[in-house]
Parts: sequence; structure tokens; C-alpha cells
Amino acid sequence: MRGLTRRSLIPKVAVAATAVTMLALAGCSSGGSGNDAVNQNLDARGPITYVEGKDTTADRVVDKLIAQWNATHPNETVTFHEQSNDADQQHDDLVQHLQAKSSDYDVMALDVTWTAEFAAKGWLQPFKDSFALDESKLLPATVKSGTYENTLYAAPKNTNGALLFYRKDLVPTAPSTWSQMMGDCAVAKQHNIGCYAGQYANYEGLTVNTAEAINANGGSFVGPDGRTPTVNTPQAKAGLSWLVDGFKNGDIPKQAIGWQEPESQNAFTDGNLMFLRNWPNVYENANSASSKVRGKFGVAPLPGVDGPGASTLGGYNVAINVNSKHKATALDFVKYLQSAEAQKMIALSSLPPVMTAMYDDPQVIAQMPYMPELKLTLEHAVPRPVTPFYPAVSKAIRDNAFAALQGQKSVDQAISDMQAGISSATS
Repeated sequence: MRGLTRRSLIPKVAVAATAVTMLALAGCSSGGSGNDAVNQNLDARGPITYVEGKDTTADRVVDKLIAQWNATHPNETVTFHEQSNDADQQHDDLVQHLQAKSSDYDVMALDVTWTAEFAAKGWLQPFKDSFALDESKLLPATVKSGTYENTLYAAPKNTNGALLFYRKDLVPTAPSTWSQMMGDCAVAKQHNIGCYAGQYANYEGLTVNTAEAINANGGSFVGPDGRTPTVNTPQAKAGLSWLVDGFKNGDIPKQAIGWQEPESQNAFTDGNLMFLRNWPNVYENANSASSKVRGKFGVAPLPGVDGPGASTLGGYNVAINVNSKHKATALDFVKYLQSAEAQKMIALSSLPPVMTAMYDDPQVIAQMPYMPELKLTLEHAVPRPVTPFYPAVSKAIRDNAFAALQGQKSVDQAISDMQAGISSATS
């Protein structure tokens, strides 16, 4: 989930899949192999259309990026097709056009969880051979999020990662490990406030929180093929136990079982929580005049087993429609979006960039003081399960995690059922 608005920077994914879609996915083949469209229009230039969800950044950064491009490419202008702010609607709009083999959309912004689905159906132009990109200056985790079966299909544009917000007036030094954080919960109890929380309502946010706990402990969900379930391991059980034990002993407030991003943020900014796992947009809200923790909080990477944890990635990657009529222009526009010039514009609009150097840029840090911590977070980040069957896989994860958090299933049973659910979703 990218979230309530693009401004909020909360990753949001399309979590609903129709029976027709899932049946189609079950028979999909990988990549563009055998797809004649992959080899067509490779050198063709001309006007193109760029598609992205509603731009709610304060300075309309997409308009600025396109205006800059159009000023120097009068014969290869880009038209911005702005979708709604709803990720499900964005997903369905793209599917409708791509399924029809329409060339109306040339370059498309994809939620990071859609890459495998679209690539497996042969809808995306692979970034290889003459279309290969130099991703060496980008955060490695963002490149991985656009990769399916060892081929890059979606080029990173802007990203996002979770942070730990903490009450530095109560705990001067941020915990670097999960056990340290849980040890600090005694301080929260002394001040009669909750210790730690994330997002645990039964929605995509619970998939994200569960994935972060399991990934931090070395667990995973699917193999490199995007189909083989890999979650039934001691590492995954240890990760889910973090959250289950937190609810059992009260270190995670019992009311957090119904929290999404806004409720958990409010608990922190109202002064009722010592540690919060949430997205970077919370920084601005916690520092506002109405916040009860203004000037009293700090920011750190999520804690892991022996150091930084494993944040889930959000953000947008950009892909080229395999049926685009002007692929040479589309490729150049993708390269432009990854250029230092464009990445600086993206960063200064408060969207986390994908170019590593931007996180050390003094101008960017002045606007977003949490950038050094976010950089460390993103260096340890892990994409959500890369699979063409993501909606059903996500449901298997969150449904079983939710049952475990409520005490309806043991950790062992929840992980076993999660494995079975993923197997059913991908078979």
C-alpha cells in the first residue's frame, strides 16, 4: 500500500484479485520469451505517454519532470496521463490496456509488487541487451524490486522504507536490536504509555509488518521462481514470535490489533507510545505544532537481530509497455528519470529517491533531516515477495499472522498454514 495519499508516502498495493485474473496468472509464462513485440520498435522515436497515479506532491513533481524533458525534446514530447489515487484502480487501468495490447501507454509507473505479475504475462519490455540500464548508482534493494527471474523489467524511480520513531526524551539512544527495544519497554510502563507498535489490522499493512519481522530473522516467503513457498522455517517462526510475544506480554498495546498507519501515528504523536514503526511522512506530522512529541522524538532504522532490521520497500518503478510504438524515446525517458537531475527534483519534493548519492546531499538532508537514517534503512531493505501471484500470497501471510496475533493459532500452526496458503496461491 502506498497509502492514503501519495503525499503520505505510504506504500499501497492492489490487494484484490478477481478469479479471472488469478486463473490467467496460473497459466502465465515468464518474461517476454516468444513475444514478438519485444523485438519491435526498438529504434523508433516520437511522442510518448507516461502513466502514474495521482501526483499529490506539493510541487507537482511529475509535471516538473516532464516539463524539463519536453523543453529539450520538442520532437519526443511526453504527455502525462494521471491516474486516480487508488492503487487498485491504477492496477486495473494498466491491466485493461496491457491485456488489449494497446500502445496508448508507453512508460508506466508500477507499484513495486506488480513487476512479477506484469513481466510474467509478457507485458513489459525487458531492460536487457540494447535496453540494459546502468543501475550501479542506485540502492540495490530498489533494483531487486524491479527484477523478475534475474531480469530487470521495471526501473526504480522513487522508493520508501519504514523507520523507527522513538521518544528520545524517555530513551536517549535508539535501540539497535529488537531485544534492546523490548528491554526498554519497562521505561514505557513507568510512564504509563504503550511501548511499541506498527500496523496490525488485517490488511496489507500487516503483510508488511509480518514480512519485516520474518525477513529480519533471515526468513523468506517464496523462492527465486516466485512460486515455491519457503516460509516454514525456524527463522520465520522466530520473526512472527516477535509480534505474537509482544501482544501476549503487553509490550504491543492490545488495541494495536486494529491499527493502520493513521491510528498508530496518532498514538505516537499524542504521546501514548514510546516506539513506532511507520513511514517517513510521520516525521513532518510528529514535528507539527499540534504534536505532543514535537522536539521530543528521534528517528532510527528498524531494529533487527544484531543491528538494523529489514524494512519493506514501497515506491514506484517505471516500465516500458512491450507494445509501445516509440521504445527508443521511452528508454531515454526512463534513463532521464534515473538521472541525478531528476532524482534531485524527486528528493526535494519529499519522495525518497533511488539514487544512493542523494541521501548524502546537504540540500536534501536540510529538507528531510531523517535521510541518513532512511539511507541505512534502505540499504538493509527487502522487497515484498516477488511473485506473479502477489495478492493471494499477501492474503495468506496476513490472514495467518492475524490469527496468531489474536491467539487463535500458535506460531507453528500459523507458519505451517501460511506455507500451505502460499503453495495454493502459486500452484
